[in-house]
Amino acid sequence: MATESSSSSSSSSSMKDAFTKYADYLNNQNDKRERIVKASRDITIHSKKVIFQVHRMSKGNREEVLQKAEKDLAAVTNQFVSRLVKELGGTDFWKLRRAYSPGIQEYVEAATFCKFCRTGTLLNLDEMNATLFPLSDPSLEPLQINVLDYLLGLADLTGELMRLAIGRISDGELEFAQKICKFVRDIYRELTLVVPSMDDSNDMKTKMDTMLQSVMKIENACFSVHVRGSEYMPLLGSEDPTSFILGVPNVDI
Repeated sequence: MATESSSSSSSSSSMKDAFTKYADYLNNQNDKRERIVKASRDITIHSKKVIFQVHRMSKGNREEVLQKAEKDLAAVTNQFVSRLVKELGGTDFWKLRRAYSPGIQEYVEAATFCKFCRTGTLLNLDEMNATLFPLSDPSLEPLQINVLDYLLGLADLTGELMRLAIGRISDGELEFAQKICKFVRDIYRELTLVVPSMDDSNDMKTKMDTMLQSVMKIENACFSVHVRGSEYMPLLGSEDPTSFILGVPNVDI
């Protein structure tokens, strides 16, 4: 009887220790997730500020605005993305992907937006991941942006490029708007080949519909400029002959 009682007590103690260990693990994971969500939220907020900064660009302040945006983007990388990298270093990234995916998508959007406005080219996934290596502990597996988050960020980029193109048309930069139109059209065409074969593509399919609308808006704006160019007139009182109002007929004053 004493032996059975002792065995039962030992088994109960072992089970209690096991459940205590599981509880500690889950509590630590929940705390970690909350820190990652906070880091992702900070990345989202400050990446949006970079995007807003780029939209302040005009013919007269292009270089100044881009330098400020690139400086702000570097701050996002060093202050907020680095915090996320440290939290996720050496872990199974997929387990917590939903917690940090929104921030990474916004970061991809901001980084690719700056790169296009500077060089007219696309910042690819390998180039983005290369910037994360210096932020990681060499002894741990480094965080790498996965393909899905990169493509989701790229899909959002086309919406910002649509707004940029409309702004450039109203500022008289027609060639730049046409360049944006071709760039966005190329992205959409390539993604239509990739998305159908993706396993986890529900979010991507939804964004493809929005992307098509962006492509059509840019094309319609550029087409209107091409067809109705004779209806453009300089702004009244402006000394800049390249400034104009869209669709205003000639009037006698």
